[in-house]
Amino acid sequence: MALLTVAEALARVTHGISPLDGERVALDAASGRVLADDLAARLTQPPFDASAMDGYAVRAEDVAALPATLRLIGGSLAGAGFGGSVGRGEAVRIFTGAPVPQGADTIVIQENAEEAHGVVTVREATTDRHIRPRGQDFTEGEKLLIAGARLGPRQLMLAAAMNHAELPVRRKPKVAILATGDEVIPPGSELGKDQIVSSVPYGLAALTEKAGGEAMSLGIAKDDPESLVTLARSGSAADILLTIGGASVGERDLVASALKSEGLELDFWKIAMRPGKPLLFGRLGSQRVLGLPGNPVSALVCAHVFLVPMLERMLGVAGAARPYPEAVLGEALEPNGPREHYMGGISEWREDGQRVVLPLPSQDSSLVAGLARADCLIVRAAYAPPLAHGKRVRIVPLDGD
Repeated sequence: MALLTVAEALARVTHGISPLDGERVALDAASGRVLADDLAARLTQPPFDASAMDGYAVRAEDVAALPATLRLIGGSLAGAGFGGSVGRGEAVRIFTGAPVPQGADTIVIQENAEEAHGVVTVREATTDRHIRPRGQDFTEGEKLLIAGARLGPRQLMLAAAMNHAELPVRRKPKVAILATGDEVIPPGSELGKDQIVSSVPYGLAALTEKAGGEAMSLGIAKDDPESLVTLARSGSAADILLTIGGASVGERDLVASALKSEGLELDFWKIAMRPGKPLLFGRLGSQRVLGLPGNPVSALVCAHVFLVPMLERMLGVAGAARPYPEAVLGEALEPNGPREHYMGGISEWREDGQRVVLPLPSQDSSLVAGLARADCLIVRAAYAPPLAHGKRVRIVPLDGD
């Protein structure tokens, strides 16, 4: 039987996912969250015509012919505007951000004027009004942030300027992470014979949090059904159960058989992907189960390709189904085999704006140090022909750029 393609597998793991419920959080707790509803301005910004420079508020017709002599009648400060009106031959001292007084339509910058004994002399022409009109930035009721926007520094600054102290955001998807294997022990432990350090859960937890989810560590299950089921039950409240290892064919690969006793409806357990052929997906009631390979590189690559899109759809992220970007090959590539290949790569930006990518020297799926040096994955279609230096390839950015 032919293996599922990556595209078919991705369609299955994301099928039926709809955005999670919303909740309200304080503005200072919303960094990285995803907006659940459109956000409209609660005020007009600026709320009045404001000076863009330090200088003098005047009537343009009074400074049309220079030099011009004007009578100083007061001052306008940010937070303390001038209460009167500027008439013929009058000027008001004004500072950046202060309200422009009634009657004035131009700001003469202070470098172009001299003040002495209550008289302002304008000696140089004003080429700009230097006034920020009311509503130049936005107006009350205007929708400026749209549902699905991920809230970073710029979006949060705008939300604050719109006078919102709380924001409606999507609930964080909960991802329960379960490692498996008698040979796997926590970092910092004294290694016994034939043991290895459990590293994958930490990478997956960080990726989950970066994508907007909430990671829950369930620990390490032994290679027996009871241990695996017991730990899996402790993560039953999660939206996604993420298992590591135990998904390929073999007598010690127990994830599918153990979870079937709990009601797992298995969808698939092999795909045409390299690395990542032994990928498992199914349902435990409303919970989605994604079984990743045990090799560290395979696990993290599969998480980028499958877990991140699942989380983005649960969060309702705008543009979640966008295609992968492209880069230019810095060296030729050999033809690809029957599985879609995700190759670790290192890229750099050239002066002409092109992103040039080179594959890592080794694509071994157990080499974590190599993957740590990579900043992207080069995507090769199944049976792709050789590619020459300078040709374009699709990439999966690993660092969000």
